[in-house]
Amino acid sequence: MATPILVTGGTGTLGRHVVPLLRAAGHPVRVLSRRGGRTGDGVTHVTADLLTDADLVPAIRGVDTVLHLAGGAKGDDRAAGNLVRAARRAGVTHLVHVSVVGADRVPLAWMRSKLDAERAVVDSGLPWTVLRAAQFHDLVLTMLATMARLPVVPVPGGLRLQPVDAGEVAARLVELALGAPAGLTPDLAGPGTHGVDELLTGYLTATGRRRPRVPVRIPGRAGRAYREGANLARPGATVGVRTWDDFLARRAQRAGARRGDGARRN
Repeated sequence: MATPILVTGGTGTLGRHVVPLLRAAGHPVRVLSRRGGRTGDGVTHVTADLLTDADLVPAIRGVDTVLHLAGGAKGDDRAAGNLVRAARRAGVTHLVHVSVVGADRVPLAWMRSKLDAERAVVDSGLPWTVLRAAQFHDLVLTMLATMARLPVVPVPGGLRLQPVDAGEVAARLVELALGAPAGLTPDLAGPGTHGVDELLTGYLTATGRRRPRVPVRIPGRAGRAYREGANLARPGATVGVRTWDDFLARRAQRAGARRGDGARRN
């Protein structure tokens, strides 16, 4: 039987795509989380805490490849450091890490945490692969929905995004995990570059809403970095296929279908 592949963050937006892809490729999967989950169909769940280092070594023991997908608003550097130490003790032979496009160029604390997490992987002494991905469609949608709750929406000028499909990022990560360690791989971004005002217009149109807007300027070094495109993929990046407009249209279609089902039930 094949050695299981361990996935951190296996129940998150990206992990929900990665785990079934690994299973479809014939690999048993071990999902690491703080709360555990239901075991079955070649997927087992183990409980450990990346931020406190609790139970990490036994959770990883017997695994050759680790896909580190877990991340949050803070603490990614500490989590990666703990994972690296446990992976070394467990004899892991390939550590795959997903990061964020621009982690090395945008001077924000959140980005510094992402970069420090990368450095923990690179300096681990283990064979490693790092993929920097742009913002997932789902994350951009959440951001726009939050903005649209305000009676007047502040729109940061000069901020551009390259939303990418989470399923396409997952497919690339699985490809990398099943291959040889590749170091820092080309960035992965969506097929279009969009200003926030453009994204907001599309979202409001799709949801049938209107909101007055006010332009705002992102201050300081971070604002300058965003205006200069430091958060955009570098030349030579891998470009996804699914567009933001397609993602948004499908979401609106599904929402309409759910409303129709609700009306028929009533």
